[in-house]
Amino acid sequence: MTNALGEKIRRLRKDKRLTLDQLAERAGTSKSYIWELENKNPPRPSAEKLAKIAEQLDVTLEYLLDDKQEIKEEDAVDARFYREYRDMEPETKKKIREMVKLWGKGE
Repeated sequence: MTNALGEKIRRLRKDKRLTLDQLAERAGTSKSYIWELENKNPPRPSAEKLAKIAEQLDVTLEYLLDDKQEIKEEDAVDARFYREYRDMEPETKKKIREMVKLWGKGE
């Protein structure tokens, strides 16, 4: 039986070139906790800690917990960005929209 959660965390962590220590520090947890999530089967995650880990890996909690792999990583990254965008000040949102328009004109 594979540990889909642990495999996702490990892959995302390595893609971001983070050590166990670095991810643990950024997520406010311990190195051993991250190691257990990556290696124990079944892992026993805390929803609060897992949400912080997902945030540091730029994905959603739903993506990490999706053991059937129905959610694509790209969609999870976009969803994470949109959640952050929703909480921004109106002027910041306006600047982001203007930047996106400029990028689109170069294609």
